[in-house]
Amino acid sequence: MTQEISNNIPENKKIRLQIKNLYKSFGITRAVQDVSFDLYAGEVHALIGENGSGKSTLVSMLTGIHEKDSGTFILDGEEINPTNQVEANKMGASIIVQELGTLSGLSVAENIFLGHEDRFVNMGVKNTGKMNKEASDLLKKYGFTHINVTDPIDRYNFENRKLVEIVKATYFGPKVVVIDETTTALSQNGRDELFKHMDRIRDEGDTVIFISHDLQEVIDHSDRISVLRDGVYITTVNSEDTDEDELKKLMVGRELSGQYYREDYGEEISDEVVLDVKNVSVPGELNDVSFQLHKGEILGFGGLSGSGMHEIGKAIFGASYDRTGTVVLADGTEINDIPTAIDKSIAYTSKDRDTESIVLNQSIVENICMPSLDETRGKGVLTTTKMIEFASPLAEMIQVKMASIRQFVSELSGGNKQRVVLARWIGKDSDILVLDSPTRGIDVKVKQDIYTLMDDMRKNGKAVILISEELMELIGMCDRILIMKDGEINGEVQRDVDLSENQLITMMI
Repeated sequence: MTQEISNNIPENKKIRLQIKNLYKSFGITRAVQDVSFDLYAGEVHALIGENGSGKSTLVSMLTGIHEKDSGTFILDGEEINPTNQVEANKMGASIIVQELGTLSGLSVAENIFLGHEDRFVNMGVKNTGKMNKEASDLLKKYGFTHINVTDPIDRYNFENRKLVEIVKATYFGPKVVVIDETTTALSQNGRDELFKHMDRIRDEGDTVIFISHDLQEVIDHSDRISVLRDGVYITTVNSEDTDEDELKKLMVGRELSGQYYREDYGEEISDEVVLDVKNVSVPGELNDVSFQLHKGEILGFGGLSGSGMHEIGKAIFGASYDRTGTVVLADGTEINDIPTAIDKSIAYTSKDRDTESIVLNQSIVENICMPSLDETRGKGVLTTTKMIEFASPLAEMIQVKMASIRQFVSELSGGNKQRVVLARWIGKDSDILVLDSPTRGIDVKVKQDIYTLMDDMRKNGKAVILISEELMELIGMCDRILIMKDGEINGEVQRDVDLSENQLITMMI
């Protein structure tokens, strides 16, 4: 096993956090195995690895989300053992989680000070006005003035809720701040804000643990990078001394073979229209959008956050209940609701995976079988045995890392959750797939697998709509790309070997 490059501490650095002999298992799955390494004060320390490598499990133990089996965390010379996030905050460690970390039903201010409400309580009475004033001052300090502290958090989209989480996790000056796959939920402006605060935390002498699957982003915005593989610590490298190819090799233990994106250019797209979208509008989101999707085509949608591109997927799938306009299949069927969409072989994966694409408190087998219960039942009674017989080959084909097919989806890593979502729709054998940010929070190997799967579907006559904020993903995989701006289609480009990100950006802004 590779060892850390150096245990010598630079003269201007001191050890902030020591991780020693950490173990954690979920059933028979060893998520973290004897992991030990140090983090310095005043650094951004990236943590990378494939999905299921143990990254999120490690930081979840540090921040009180999971209980460790054994091992120690030593923060500034003192051992810490938080049993929940509030305790972790008080001990000096906070986290911005990969999925939503705010609570519905509470205001923005209540979410910011969740677990710390006692600072506004006097004689058993909470001073809401004081809490709102402090929250408002914090949002001004962070530059998020478009967010109103008295609003219900549910009024804001995924990205703005992430901005609230940044404030929530950092305003009290924790010694260690964990940022777990947060950038995948943010637009470029949001990412820039996050990076600004990461730099501020580092410059103030505290430590950031930065988890991201965007390897160039990791190199550009960290000082050192530690690699985990299958729950085992591999090595730590200096960011300025490495590149993406070396990191990929460290992550997977070998050179990645095969092409990342499609290699074909100039292929004729079928004239057969499988989906005709006409004059679709959603108040505040889409305005008179029309396009056609062809058999065997990968059609991309790109744009800035708030451009309306994510609403496209919901509108097609019948999930936008205030939608006007028409979504019509080749056989004349209008799609106005989700049951009709599923019955007519349309699949949809949401960007917000944990709340809209899977059921966390159900098993892998139940999630995979969900849209295919009639097929699974056959002519007889639906049984657990039949469901397992249906789901197991699909989970195996798409390589879900799991303890068993009965394991709860909530226990899986982000990448393996996404594999379950895709296995569900492969099992349904859908003819039209609407994939919204399918590689968000996914490691490089799983991305490669998903791209191969999309290409195979295209070759087999399936039609795919790919909605993505990753421009190279759109350029590398799509036959056509439609760019959204202010709820409308602002440009269209065809697949071309010379197509550049700048050409797409020009249409976005």
